[in-house]
Amino acid sequence: MIFEHLDTYGHEQVVFCHNKDAGLKAIIAIHNTVLGPALGGTRMWPYKTEQDALNDVLRLSRGMTYKNAVAGLDIGGGKAVIIGNPATDKSEALFRAFGKAVQSLGGRYITAEDVGIDVNDMEHVYKETEFVTGVHQVHGGSGDPSPFTAYGSLQGLMAALNVKFGNEEVGNYSYAVQGLGHVGMEFVKLLKERGAKIFVTDINQQLVDKAVAEYGAEAVGLDEIYDVDADVYSPCALGGTVNEETLPRLKAKVICGSANNQLATNAIGDEVEKRGILYAPDYAVNAGGVMNVALEMTGYNRERAMRQMRTIYHNLTRIFEIAQRDGIPTYKAADRMAEERIEVMGKLKLPMGRTTPRFHGRIRGGA
Repeated sequence: MIFEHLDTYGHEQVVFCHNKDAGLKAIIAIHNTVLGPALGGTRMWPYKTEQDALNDVLRLSRGMTYKNAVAGLDIGGGKAVIIGNPATDKSEALFRAFGKAVQSLGGRYITAEDVGIDVNDMEHVYKETEFVTGVHQVHGGSGDPSPFTAYGSLQGLMAALNVKFGNEEVGNYSYAVQGLGHVGMEFVKLLKERGAKIFVTDINQQLVDKAVAEYGAEAVGLDEIYDVDADVYSPCALGGTVNEETLPRLKAKVICGSANNQLATNAIGDEVEKRGILYAPDYAVNAGGVMNVALEMTGYNRERAMRQMRTIYHNLTRIFEIAQRDGIPTYKAADRMAEERIEVMGKLKLPMGRTTPRFHGRIRGGA
């Protein structure tokens, strides 16, 4: 069954990593290296079955190929999952064993933070391999990518507003923001700075209170966020929130946020198009984080990072143009843009070695 999965998703390599003494059970999936070495974060999660873990890493790594291609990066797509509870199962030995596994791939896969992983965990991984991004600034890394993801999402929003309303004036419109984590809260801050009307919700009431007190947002219930009379619906937490139940309730004319996998199904994406709602494809909008950490591969510079974030505006504009050109929904246009770039660059047959990371300015020697 594993090879059937690989045929379906088109993966190049899947590596199962195990270290009994460290308690490591991990899977690294390299989907595509046409554009360069595969970059994607590591997720730690208490999967119920090993099959669930495999399904997740195959899906996520394929998504990284498309995200990195649309972002204009010279890197491919990969992902890793560690089976375990991040609240109870973390240890130095676990992450150092994982670092050794990453190192064994010789740079074909470069890891970073994802769900259940933080910069402190990456410190341990970094002791065993150079092929990790998102390391702390003291090592010459980029640190927390959340502000860059939020700023990149703002650029995608401006492109969507321009297509839908003919202007980029963020403050002229209202926003229903679902999720106030690191990225969501930063996104709310950016909206407020531009004078926008903001409605917010989150499972954490303290975060809601903060958004109300510091950014003048209006709090609504978890389920009521779909009924808000706002111009833009901005999912910034869970995936699949645009679905059969919620879509008929949305009054927004634009869907643009930082969450992954916002559309529950492709059929929902088609229905969004039929209803005249402009969907800004999530992996193009939220690419700021991977753009930021990817710069560590050649030597991190914050000014370069901010300039890179602004290309998200042009990437979204191009996606909307392809959708118009080919008469397809925007979620399909994003995939087409990625596939076209991979195909064209693949014909150049550039050796992966030309994009092997050099990590200039990084400091070794552990934490």
